[in-house]
Amino acid sequence: MQLMLRDGSFGPFLTQVISKAQADDKLSSNDLQQIKSKAVLMSLKFADKFYNKYKMHLLEQAAHDIIGVVSLGLQELSDNDPERALTLLLAPEGVVKPFQKGWNMLSTVSKKTGKNSLYGDVEEQLQQSIATPPDAEEWNGWTQYQQALKDHRRTQSMQLLQQQFYARSHFDEFEHFSLEEVLAEVVFYRALTGGDKVRQDLKKRIRNIELQPHWFNDTFFQLQTEATLAELPAANADAIRADLGQHFIPALLRTLTFAKDYKTMAHTDASPEKLDAFEGKQGLSNPLLGWPQYLEL
Repeated sequence: MQLMLRDGSFGPFLTQVISKAQADDKLSSNDLQQIKSKAVLMSLKFADKFYNKYKMHLLEQAAHDIIGVVSLGLQELSDNDPERALTLLLAPEGVVKPFQKGWNMLSTVSKKTGKNSLYGDVEEQLQQSIATPPDAEEWNGWTQYQQALKDHRRTQSMQLLQQQFYARSHFDEFEHFSLEEVLAEVVFYRALTGGDKVRQDLKKRIRNIELQPHWFNDTFFQLQTEATLAELPAANADAIRADLGQHFIPALLRTLTFAKDYKTMAHTDASPEKLDAFEGKQGLSNPLLGWPQYLEL
């Protein structure tokens, strides 16, 4: 398996490290041979497990897989420091430890769709986006992983919000399509009810909720949002903050204004048809546009 680059400045992190070490005269030919020997052996094992080690093009693909996964793990373990990365490569484990780290990273962020993946716990499309030939002019494996990690944390945070702040224990995966929608329901419901767990009853409860004047400003909902996030692990809270758009707080305030008007109409004994017409007139399609979609009469 060829690990050398014509120009090692932009290719896989593994070959970047090797190229720099050679340029700095910090990697002997014997050390390089040891690294390559371990990488070739891992390629054979990878091909035997997931492909066919007796077919040359599949063996070559396995080598590309190993380079990508090792590059990913090596960059994480070394904190993107070529000197630290070289020390890891020259350790007795060689490329094995970075590969194990990279494979675990991919397994953690892979979407569990219920479909069998060619690579077991690692999503096939994600693995293919990490794999790369050694002479590639550019390696996007780290960027691909970061996007997968972001998506994983978003999904994890959505599930955590549902488990922690909803009264029911079963959730339809198609009920919410974004993290913002889930957080909006949680923040809005808790703000109006004094911190109760979310139930499908706010249209009924709104008639008896005294809407306070100080609720009708951005600061109130900013504080309510932060109070909710403070009850979550820091990593999940940070992931949620990073996902929120600039219209999140203003949309919650619009929701409250709508709730006030809805409550006023309800107290005039408006018919269910009139209330439905008022709701429909708002063009409401999700929690951020007005009336949370989980609410029912």
